[in-house]
Amino acid sequence: MQVVDTSTSPHAKIRSVPIESVKLEDGFWAPRQRILRERTLPTQYMLCEETGRISNFRRASGKEAGSFQGYFFNDSDVYKWIEAAAFSLTVEPDGELRDLVERVVDDVAAAQDEDGYLDTYFAFGRKKERWTNLQEMHELYCHGHMFQAAIALYRSTGARKLLDVACRAADNIVNIFGPGKRQGTPGHPEIEMALVELYRTTGKRAYLETAKALLDNRGRGIVGGGKNLIDHKQFRELEEIVGHSVRSLYLNCGATDIYMETGEEALWGALDRLWISLAEKRIYVTGGAGARYDGEAFGVDFELPNAMAYAETCAAIANVMWNWRMFLATGDAKYVDVLEGAIYNGALSGISLDGKHYFYVNPLGDRGDHRRQEWFPCACCPPNISRLLASLQGYAYGVSEREVWVNLYVQSRLQVKLTKAINIEQRTEYPWQGEVAFVIEPEAEADFGLNMRVPGWCGMVGLELNGKRLETQIGPNRFIALRRTWSAGDVVRLSLYMPVERIESNPRVDASLGRIALRRGPLIYCLEQIDNRDFDVWDLVVPTGAFLETGWEPNLLNGVMVIRGEGLAIDSDWSDRRLYRPIQAGRGARRVKFMAIPYYAWANREPGPMTIWVGSQGAPI
Repeated sequence: MQVVDTSTSPHAKIRSVPIESVKLEDGFWAPRQRILRERTLPTQYMLCEETGRISNFRRASGKEAGSFQGYFFNDSDVYKWIEAAAFSLTVEPDGELRDLVERVVDDVAAAQDEDGYLDTYFAFGRKKERWTNLQEMHELYCHGHMFQAAIALYRSTGARKLLDVACRAADNIVNIFGPGKRQGTPGHPEIEMALVELYRTTGKRAYLETAKALLDNRGRGIVGGGKNLIDHKQFRELEEIVGHSVRSLYLNCGATDIYMETGEEALWGALDRLWISLAEKRIYVTGGAGARYDGEAFGVDFELPNAMAYAETCAAIANVMWNWRMFLATGDAKYVDVLEGAIYNGALSGISLDGKHYFYVNPLGDRGDHRRQEWFPCACCPPNISRLLASLQGYAYGVSEREVWVNLYVQSRLQVKLTKAINIEQRTEYPWQGEVAFVIEPEAEADFGLNMRVPGWCGMVGLELNGKRLETQIGPNRFIALRRTWSAGDVVRLSLYMPVERIESNPRVDASLGRIALRRGPLIYCLEQIDNRDFDVWDLVVPTGAFLETGWEPNLLNGVMVIRGEGLAIDSDWSDRRLYRPIQAGRGARRVKFMAIPYYAWANREPGPMTIWVGSQGAPI
C-alpha cells in the first residue's frame, strides 16, 4: 500500500513505493514502530474509548445509550487511529490489532445514515444543522479523515467495509457540493486530498472534480473570507503562506494532489510561490510551522519566536505530507530536505520516547514548564504522529521509469519491480553516521538508474562502486544518478560528510539574532539543564572556534549521539524584580563545558530550561 498512490497520476514524476516493499532494519525507526505497535496504538485506543470518541459512534447508531461526548470533531481522532493501525498492520501483521480495528469499523459503519452522511455530533438531535456551518463545524474535515482511514485499511487488508462506507459518504458530498451544485468549502481543509486519493483508489472521477470544486470555492467568502481560513483570496492568486498552519498545509496537499491529476499550470504557480514563502521566510529550523498561538497561525515573514513558538505537531506532520507530494510531482530533493528535517525534529519531538506522551506545541526554548501529556481534550496530534510513524517506509524510496529514488537514508531492504524484480539492501547507521552502502540484487542483470539524494545540509560527498571511487556529479535536483547494468552483488558506497554545523538565521529573525543552533546531519540539537547543571543553558555563549566533538551515549535517551563543547556562561545576577538596567561593565563570563542532545529527545527527563539557540561570539574562546 502507498501513502499517496501516484502510479496513474499523469503529472507526477515519481511513484510511491508500497510500504510492504520496504523492511526497516535500523536502530532508529524500527524500534519506534515496535513501540508504536506495543504501546502507542493500544493506549490511544483505550483513551479514545475512555473519552467517548468511539462510544459516540455506538450511541449515534443506538447500540449504546447516552449523549455525545467531547468536541464536535472528535470523530476525526478515531479515523486517524484506524489509519495508523492500517499502516502498522501492513508493516507487521497483528491479529489482535486487526480484530480491534474491525470492531471499531463495525461501530463506525453502524452510525452511517441512509444517505451516506456520517458525523456523530449531528446524530443527536442536530440533523437539521448539517452543512449549515462549514466554517466552524468540521463536517467535511471529519469525512476526509474517514476517507483516508478507509483507503489505508483497504490497501492494507483488502477489507472493503469501511471503504464502502467512505464511498457512500463521498457520493453524498458529491451530490451536495459537486460541480454545479451548492457552493461550499471546508473551514478546515483536509477533504480535498482525501477525495483525490479516493478517486485514485476507485477511479470515480466525480471525487476528483468535487475536490477541485471545493478548492475553487475558496476565496469567495464562503467560510468568512478571512486569512486564518485562507478564504481571503482565490487559491491561484495566493502569494504567501498564511493562516492556520495545519489548515494551510493540508490545503496545499490537496492542491498538489489535484495538480498531479490535472497538470494545471496556474495551480502549480501558486504552489511554488507558497513553498518559497514557507521555506525561505516562515519555517522553523526544526521543520516546525506556525509561529503564533493566536489562530495557530503563520506570522509575517521572519516572525519565528522561540520560547513562544506554537509549531503544532500536526503542522510539522502536514509539512511532511505536503513536501512529499511536491517531491512526487517534481523529483526535486529540496522538498525531501524539508520533509526530512520535519520528520526528525519538529514532528518526532511530538511524541515521547516511551510512546505514550505527546506535545501539542513544540517550542524551541523553554524554562522547564512545558511537558508532554498523555492526551488532550483536542487530541488531533497523538493519532496524527502515529499515522506518520507507522507509514515511514512509504517515504523512504520512490520509483519512475527504470529508476529507483533513494529519499531517506535508513537501514532497510527494498523489493521493487521495474523491468525486473530488484532487491536493494541499504546499510547505514544514519542519522548518527553518514556512511551508506547499497547492495544490489536484481533477479537477473538489469539496466536501471539508482538516484541517491544529497541532503541540503551535506557539503561534501563521496561515491564508490565495487570498491572503485567515482566522480560525484550532483544533478540540479540534488540527486546523484548512477545508471548502469547491475549485477547481483554490486555495491555502491555513498559517504555524506556529517560535521557539527553552527547554524545562524537571517538577521531579520530577531528572536535568533546573534545566536546559533547546532546541527549534525538531519538533526537539530538543543541544550537541556539536566545535562548542564553548573550554568543556566539560556546564558551560554559559544565563541567562534570553540571546541566541539561528538560522542555516542548508548544508555542516554535510548541511545543518542551528543555534541560536547566549550563555551562561556555569561552568569546573570538579575533580580526577577528588575526588568531593565544600565549595562554592567566587566560582566562575568566563565569557561564551561556543555552537552547538547537531539531536539526530538528533550523533555523525557526531569524538567528544566531548554534552548536550541545559544549566544554566539566572534572572538575565539
